[in-house]
Amino acid sequence: MHLTNTPFDELVVGQTAEMRRLVTPDDLYVFANVSGNYNPMHLPAYDGDGDGRPDSIAPGMYVASMIAAVLGTKLPGPGTLYHQQSLTFHSRAHAGDDLICRVTVLSKSAVGLVTFATEVRNAATEDLILEGQAVVAAPTRKFDRDDIEVPRLVVERHRHFEALLEKARALPPLVTAVVCPEEEKSLQGALLAHQEGIITPILIGAADRIRTLARALGADLSGIEIRDVPLHQAAALACDLVHQGRAQAVMKGHLHTDELLRPMLDRDRGLRMGRRFTHVFVMDVPGMPEPIMVSDAAINIAPDLQTKVDIVQNAIDLAISIGIDPRVGVLSAVETVTPAIPSSIDAALLSKMAERGQIRGGQVDGPLAMDNAVDIGAARTKGLRGNVAGHANILIVPDIDAGNMLAKQLAFVSHAEGAGLVIGAKVPVILNSRSDSSMSRLASCAVAALHHARVAGDV
Repeated sequence: MHLTNTPFDELVVGQTAEMRRLVTPDDLYVFANVSGNYNPMHLPAYDGDGDGRPDSIAPGMYVASMIAAVLGTKLPGPGTLYHQQSLTFHSRAHAGDDLICRVTVLSKSAVGLVTFATEVRNAATEDLILEGQAVVAAPTRKFDRDDIEVPRLVVERHRHFEALLEKARALPPLVTAVVCPEEEKSLQGALLAHQEGIITPILIGAADRIRTLARALGADLSGIEIRDVPLHQAAALACDLVHQGRAQAVMKGHLHTDELLRPMLDRDRGLRMGRRFTHVFVMDVPGMPEPIMVSDAAINIAPDLQTKVDIVQNAIDLAISIGIDPRVGVLSAVETVTPAIPSSIDAALLSKMAERGQIRGGQVDGPLAMDNAVDIGAARTKGLRGNVAGHANILIVPDIDAGNMLAKQLAFVSHAEGAGLVIGAKVPVILNSRSDSSMSRLASCAVAALHHARVAGDV
């Protein structure tokens, strides 16, 4: 960032400077954290005055901070220190408003103080939001540098999942067979999705245990169907409900993944549809412009080329269901085809297969290393072109080790939330882990509902 200033001796009465800024929801969250002001009137998505609508009003001191920004970076600029500031508020700014802050030199004193007229207006309507006067000690020495940098902030807000939830709420509730919800989080997740209108659960497992747990949680199971079966029969019953047309999805409760999937893979009673079962994480990574999908991180341990074809195709199909333009980056340690690295050869073959129409619905490129898959600067440095390199939103990993590490890095280092789904079965299979948050469980149900709606032709 290049910064320069206008020292006291160079300031002239009538001199002016301005700054324009768009008020974003993230700005309001950042200001709340820095200031400690958690008034819901100033937080997006909260109704602070009880009128039934979110307020998203920019705090007065946030708007006034634009004045400090102009004085400190433009006129007089670096070296300026406040002495006084008066403020009169005439109207309010909201998230989404474009603001213009303007300062004008009114007078200079013999002791180095400068008085400015200050105002902030709505750029679109020109309505005056605030006005006042600032008295500052202007710098006495020239400042001119282009190496001023501040750390970048990323707000841990999962806007992509919030958008998916809104889309899913508009659909009919997805009738979901919840297998063994006999632990707190698994039952809470199903009931929360039910309360949000995303699923209609059928609870399968030990009925007494489920009801006891519900009482301990203060949850009401009125109107919810419960099928009382032992653990070893629960997943098979879920498959039967799908075949009977009673269930449109299956959700994992408190049991091992292999116990859930084993009956689904049965050739007679299972849910096979011709493709491999593959797992997809849909990750809402703070700071990323859209969700990032990772596959396969939970089912296929060391997939061969044909399995990877199904992994890629299933991920593309799911991306289309949730409204993403599929750009598949097939990951390897390198971005060049290297015979000593088998994953680079598979990646190149998958890319060519997509080019020939053997994989449909999305763009596929590989091999790509992680950096040049998601960062356009890294992709350009390596001379990579096309629509995928630097813009991948589906990451295909070489094996389950890499997938598990990548997904957990995104979750525990990059603070992502992850929705987990098994694709390739007759219906979506919602696969959550015991450590998943309520948002992850809700988002998993939302992704399943959106995928089912597209496959069934409801959207």
